[in-house]
Amino acid sequence: MSQALNSLTTGLQVGAALPLLTAVVQRPNWSARYKRIVAVAASLLAGITAVAAEGGWAQFQQGKLTTVTVLGVLVAAQTSYDLLWKPSKIAPVIEAATSRKTPQQAE
Repeated sequence: MSQALNSLTTGLQVGAALPLLTAVVQRPNWSARYKRIVAVAASLLAGITAVAAEGGWAQFQQGKLTTVTVLGVLVAAQTSYDLLWKPSKIAPVIEAATSRKTPQQAE
């Protein structure tokens, strides 16, 4: 049971910070649907990376631990974005700051 708890904890920690990293990639002018697709894809990739970092590639043989970690990342990322990063305007500011400016916007 402690191995599952460790995997879940790792997933939650990665997921809590993931929206800030995702904001670097996302653009303010993207549709909500496209942003959601990018966020879910990033969560899945981060979850797989967290599984490999936590227990090595052998951990993928344990389906429950892999699932718990990936779902933990997804849930924590969406929850922290909705409850913390979006209301505080930190994620939207990062999106705007890392977006390319057109020549008209730069003036």
